[in-house]
Amino acid sequence: MSQEKNKYFSWDAVDTVLLDMDGTILDLEFDNYFWRKYLPRIYADKNELTLQQSKTFLANSYSRIEGKLNWYCLDFWSEQLKLDIAQLKYDIRERVAFRPGAIEFLKFLQQQNKQVLLVTNAHRKSLEIKLLSVKFHQYFDELTSSHDFGYPKEEQMYWKKLHKAYNFELDKTLFIDDSVKILTAAETFGIKYLYGISQPDLSQNEIDCSPFDAIKDFSRFISAT
Repeated sequence: MSQEKNKYFSWDAVDTVLLDMDGTILDLEFDNYFWRKYLPRIYADKNELTLQQSKTFLANSYSRIEGKLNWYCLDFWSEQLKLDIAQLKYDIRERVAFRPGAIEFLKFLQQQNKQVLLVTNAHRKSLEIKLLSVKFHQYFDELTSSHDFGYPKEEQMYWKKLHKAYNFELDKTLFIDDSVKILTAAETFGIKYLYGISQPDLSQNEIDCSPFDAIKDFSRFISAT
């Protein structure tokens, strides 16, 4: 796919907008901090490990199921680690924050009268915690989790089930996500307009979303004609 393919589009050509949550409308810093810094400290204290031992163990545990549905499942990690992961996330909920321009973009979409769906791999409990911290439910027609469908966004079965549930036209759909793997899955399924996020975690450097065009904020979409 050429980076030029989706660089410009008209809102007249789009009926449905699919938006990821973490790293797209919300700053991925919250999740990176939780899984890479906060949880390793908690796990180290609970199991009398050094911080490095804890980080190594958790990193290995994450990598074994990366991209699978359980990777995103708070209940799975609670069982595996013998910790209340949802409660631990709730304890630091004040770190949840919107990415630049996200609210302005969501308000813009309301004015455009598009069908807007949140399509996240996040567990329902994680979604609820985010909504307690920053309100965005009012901007979406539906808030969906991949756990509703039994497959993560990386898999074609997810897209088949999402499409069956909401019956959107693939060639009139815009999808924005911070994962190249997920964007590739959406492209394979046939979604026409695809964009990445160049800086999903505002505390870290920009990432390469090739071969997809990427945005740093939503101003391009608001100005699209």
